[in-house]
Amino acid sequence: MTTSVLEPTLSELLPCRLNDAELWFAESPSDVESAKALCGDCPVRQLCLSGALERREPWGVWGGELFLAGAVIPRKRPRGRPRKHAAA
Repeated sequence: MTTSVLEPTLSELLPCRLNDAELWFAESPSDVESAKALCGDCPVRQLCLSGALERREPWGVWGGELFLAGAVIPRKRPRGRPRKHAAA
């Protein structure tokens, strides 16, 4: 079966291909949450996440999860926020 030149391929239909790539590396916590939400229904989400874990991606949203320094973190904290624990 051949595909028409006008028919998009699977990779062209992925959320990270349809939206601005900067969204997956955004500074704003709300933009990061938007990128994570867009990954929710992605057909290659698990492959993306496992690849990012294997490569220890330094940062960004991969497979619907936020990476920082090669590890998954729950959310991005906004700049200027006070420390969680008082300094000694």
